[in-house]
Amino acid sequence: MNFDLTPDQAALKERVHAFAQAEVAPRAEQLDRDAVFPTDLFHKLGDLGILSIPFPEELGGMGLGVFEAVLAIEEIARADQSLAVSAMVSMATGLTVARFGTEEQKRTWLPDIISGRRICSIAGTEPDAGSDTAGFKTRATPIGNGLWTLTGEKAFITNAGTDISSFAIILAVSSPRDVQDKKFTLFLVPNGTKGYSQGEKYRKMGWRSSDTRPLYLDDCQLPETAIVGKPQGGRWVLHKGYQAARLFLAACSLGLAQASLDHAIAYAKQRQAFGGPIGRLQLIQELIAKMALKVDSARLVTYRAAWGVDAGKDDMMALSMAKLHATETGSEVANMAIQVHGGWGFMDDCPPSRYLRDNRICTIGDGSSQIQTLLIARECGLDVTFR
Repeated sequence: MNFDLTPDQAALKERVHAFAQAEVAPRAEQLDRDAVFPTDLFHKLGDLGILSIPFPEELGGMGLGVFEAVLAIEEIARADQSLAVSAMVSMATGLTVARFGTEEQKRTWLPDIISGRRICSIAGTEPDAGSDTAGFKTRATPIGNGLWTLTGEKAFITNAGTDISSFAIILAVSSPRDVQDKKFTLFLVPNGTKGYSQGEKYRKMGWRSSDTRPLYLDDCQLPETAIVGKPQGGRWVLHKGYQAARLFLAACSLGLAQASLDHAIAYAKQRQAFGGPIGRLQLIQELIAKMALKVDSARLVTYRAAWGVDAGKDDMMALSMAKLHATETGSEVANMAIQVHGGWGFMDDCPPSRYLRDNRICTIGDGSSQIQTLLIARECGLDVTFR
């Protein structure tokens, strides 16, 4: 085993870190207050090549691995998790099209996504169904002449309503209504398509500068060339997209946990009480030591899962462990950082306060902690049934 980054990986991580700390971190609090998506910062991620990291060179990407993408997302989230999640959702969606889309779809839609000129969405969740994809109701119906019509509603979708939003990949039930075993088809739906609209932004606890909205499909007509993957095979493709998103979300929580630890250490050295800095007090030292251990263990499990993906291992247990452990660690470490900061930690202008709000959704989105626990149990050989 070699736990060292290669020189190129270390240089990439440092380059993204320097950018994120210089240009993203100073604006994070105000972006959170204003709840405005920072188009200019997203474009800068594209200009730096960050959004192109895991895409093949023939598509305009850097041709690097998922591991390098995780390194970059971690550093962006260390400055602002809202921007990191916007980037990682677009990246995971683009990778799904790159893996399963047609050559025409790749040529038409991916150059703008890979360059960061545009942003895209993955839309599975509905008002009454999230992790239970079998419960989705949005319906796709063939109407002849190679056309389909989509009707339904999606909920809590990231990136769909910004001024640079390009498309969403949307899962719909495509089997006849009287068929018990539902089949699904995945469609690439461009913004501006007749019958496809985006609702108002949600008011959220965290991720306030990341765009999140409901999506509406009202007899939205699409050609069969809009299908991503095979007809009736969309659920499998969507789950593959979610697997990438889960790993990237683990990286988002890892970066936030590291930022929480950074702030706690700095504050413990600076804050004076009982005749000296509070970092001299053993119970503060215990808090910080536990935080450091949690962050390091989350990094190890996340990096291992990313390495496995690049090595061609289809390791569901490693992906679920990374998502479960890193996202839970993000919330735990942010909460401990607030404890170190005392009363100031409860104030909105204290970064760990924002971190705790931001990370709360990470234990729910892209498969909740409970779903990841069941997946791990199933991989252990226990009798866990999903429809």
